[in-house]
Amino acid sequence: MIPGRKICVNALCFAALFAATAFAASVDSKKGELQDLKGRIEALRRDMAAAEESKTYAADQLRETESAISNVNRQLHELGGERANLKADLADLDVQSQRLDRQTGAQQNQLARLLNRQFVGGDSDALKLLLSGRDPNQSARDKYFLTQLSRAKADLIQQLRAVAAEKKRLAEAARERQEQLAEIERRQQESRAQLLDRKKQRLTTLAAIADRLKAQRREITTLKRDEQRLAKLIEGLARIAATKKPSQKLGAGGTATARGPKIKSHDPGNVGGAFAALRGQLRLPVKGTIAGRFGSPRAEGGASWKGVFIRAAEGAEVKAVAPGAVVFSDWLRGFGNLLIIDHGDDFLSVYGNNESLLAAVGAAVKSGESIATVGNSGGNPDSGLYFELRHRGQPFDPLKWASNR
Repeated sequence: MIPGRKICVNALCFAALFAATAFAASVDSKKGELQDLKGRIEALRRDMAAAEESKTYAADQLRETESAISNVNRQLHELGGERANLKADLADLDVQSQRLDRQTGAQQNQLARLLNRQFVGGDSDALKLLLSGRDPNQSARDKYFLTQLSRAKADLIQQLRAVAAEKKRLAEAARERQEQLAEIERRQQESRAQLLDRKKQRLTTLAAIADRLKAQRREITTLKRDEQRLAKLIEGLARIAATKKPSQKLGAGGTATARGPKIKSHDPGNVGGAFAALRGQLRLPVKGTIAGRFGSPRAEGGASWKGVFIRAAEGAEVKAVAPGAVVFSDWLRGFGNLLIIDHGDDFLSVYGNNESLLAAVGAAVKSGESIATVGNSGGNPDSGLYFELRHRGQPFDPLKWASNR
């Protein structure tokens, strides 16, 4: 090898190795950051649970089964995605196999024509041409064409062998995908059976605590504590965000306090940023009937809505109102299965009372992506979604920013 070229090749190899090492380090770093974020949020949740004044809140008895229902539904959602990917792979393999079948047929026809020309059409072989005593120049030309013909046949045979090997590889890949598909379907059946058991447990628990749950939901102090709990959670998320580098901040803001958010005075105003630019263009996370409006008195009395409650059928998909990162995905007293998305620039969207949470902490979500399913977790008597928008920790009217269109 030419020395200069050798140096160049070595440099390229070194660069490729360095890039691969750097990429691996970057992936490990991101995984470490995500684990750190999850650990901090879990510690925050434990601290909040330990600080609760009352340990006898009826809805707490639903926590285990409602969290389990959410987890099983998330598994089913993920398995459904895997199943769809495998079916797409199988369809692609089938298309490739059909293409190879057509290619094989064309090559076999071409080979048959070459053989027919040589053996049926009367073309002479090389030895016969040499012994014929014909003009040497003509014989040389004939020999050249025969040689080319032989090479063409050899190439076609080689191509047919390669196609046969590729078809064997595709068949093996299809078999593996079918086995994976069967395993996913088996796991889906198991998960559905678990889900039915958990739902039966929840119904049994609900029946046992129904009267106590109804009474507690009517207590003004219970509703106020629920509001303070969410404000405290958001304040904690803001502190976690503040410990990260400026470029990595979650954007949770941080003006809410455990005394509860101010309901009347806050308005994001003419703030900048990608989320603020969507004002008036957002769609509500789920289609349904607005049963509770921001600032209006709650039916239980003694408190006002800090967001909106949208009545919707159980199991309906809840969708992210804008792109962002999931910063909370867990059960919280008063809100059941709760999910919070950070949209940057100090904006958060809050989704409560879900049956299932489909997105985990750290997940990057797109606008319109399914992140949860509607339910009535947390002791809510009605099936629907509780939805809030917050800026710097303070709630503001979602209906001024989003519509049900």
